[in-house]
Amino acid sequence: MFDQPALRANAHPPSPQRRSLVLGALAATAAAATPRAWAQAGADAPVRLVVPFTPGTGIDLIARQIAQPLSDRLKRPFFVENKAGASGIIGTQEVVRAAPDGTTLLVSVNTLVMNMALYPKQGFNPLTDLVPVSQTSWGQLLLVASAGSKIESLKDLMDRARAKPGSLNYGSPGAGTPHHLAMELLKNRAKISLTHISYRGTAPAVTDLLGGQIDAMFLPIHVALQHVKAGKLKALAISSDTPHPLLPEVPSLGTLKLGDLNVDMWYGVFAPAGTPRAMVDRLNTELRDVLASPAVAKSFETQGMTPAHSSPDAFQKLVTADAKRWADLIKAQGITAE
Repeated sequence: MFDQPALRANAHPPSPQRRSLVLGALAATAAAATPRAWAQAGADAPVRLVVPFTPGTGIDLIARQIAQPLSDRLKRPFFVENKAGASGIIGTQEVVRAAPDGTTLLVSVNTLVMNMALYPKQGFNPLTDLVPVSQTSWGQLLLVASAGSKIESLKDLMDRARAKPGSLNYGSPGAGTPHHLAMELLKNRAKISLTHISYRGTAPAVTDLLGGQIDAMFLPIHVALQHVKAGKLKALAISSDTPHPLLPEVPSLGTLKLGDLNVDMWYGVFAPAGTPRAMVDRLNTELRDVLASPAVAKSFETQGMTPAHSSPDAFQKLVTADAKRWADLIKAQGITAE
């Protein structure tokens, strides 16, 4: 068994008051140093925001929402480039191999560290080959059941899974995805058994869930919400510690009192290892202001994401702790990428 509560405690960002003091000092230093550092790559060189997944995903939305504000603030073009494939590995490799000159950045999600234990031969280590710039947001997962199923609540799901181990099934967009590992964590903590059915992407999994071919699934709230509102899916629980404003009546997984079951997804920006700290700090400061923009915040929130800024060091701690958390779960549950 692994000590998840301690890991989550260490992963939380510092208090807003302390963060503000630290960022204030960083901003003053970075503002002066960054122009000289970036000049080496060309004052007007465009900056690629590499998204290692397809257009239309939550990560893609984040990248497109921050690109223009960053362009305006830093007086250089920022553009989004989707490099999907191999659970995000292909696009991430491109950033790892890029020159550390501030012109190539990665916008990613916690799949980045989940892949470490699932694909040990992926050819890079996110903890050492990438530099965290800033977290951008939290994304919530919603545990849902097919409208035609007999599962009426979170407790009902638990009771049925315990009564007939393995009789219920659940879907995911693929082995090792946040959707998959969230359910495996619930299984581990609740000591229940459900059969995993892996799909090639979210769309076919949702189609079968709506059709009643699978019983339950974790989905990003922005994907599930329309179907819940239409009565096609039953919302059983939210991945956060507290209910979500968009679905205040849906309980959190924490109501099970089984320890840390928070499986919210973090999103953030990374740079290649070796990127000058002055660049990282300047980008971090600009992202802080971009994420505080009402327009950006509203866009995130309508997609079920909560804007969240952090210092590079705080983000590094979160990423490192999360890597261990999921590696421990993957080992405990015997999960493979196949």
